[in-house]
Amino acid sequence: MQIVRGRAPETTPTQARTETFTGTVWGDPVLPTTAEGNTINSVTFTPGARTYWHHHTAGQILVVTAGLGWVCTHGERPQVIRAGDVVWVPPGERHWHGGTVNTVMTHIAVSLGPTVWLDEVSEDDYRGDGR
Repeated sequence: MQIVRGRAPETTPTQARTETFTGTVWGDPVLPTTAEGNTINSVTFTPGARTYWHHHTAGQILVVTAGLGWVCTHGERPQVIRAGDVVWVPPGERHWHGGTVNTVMTHIAVSLGPTVWLDEVSEDDYRGDGR
């Protein structure tokens, strides 16, 4: 068992996420990546910011801690998520998540197994017009 108070001291400091995100996104690792590829990060999305399309080999849990955001499964319209919501994304489900057009959102992302990053989310897909 390990109890982490805030975040483990051996994690990297808060950093701007750029390579697989659109807009201004800050990530704060809670624990180092495990041998199985599991990660726990606190992630803050500014308005309009979001992940690229991606999926997780063993699924993902999102716990929204502040603000209002969107989460979207490929082929569907974005759904609103807000502080207190918990989202389960099954293994292999292609999706993205982030802030809305005019709101900030912070969540704890528990990614189970490696993350497979895909392409950038288009403006049409982000706004729900690309279905």
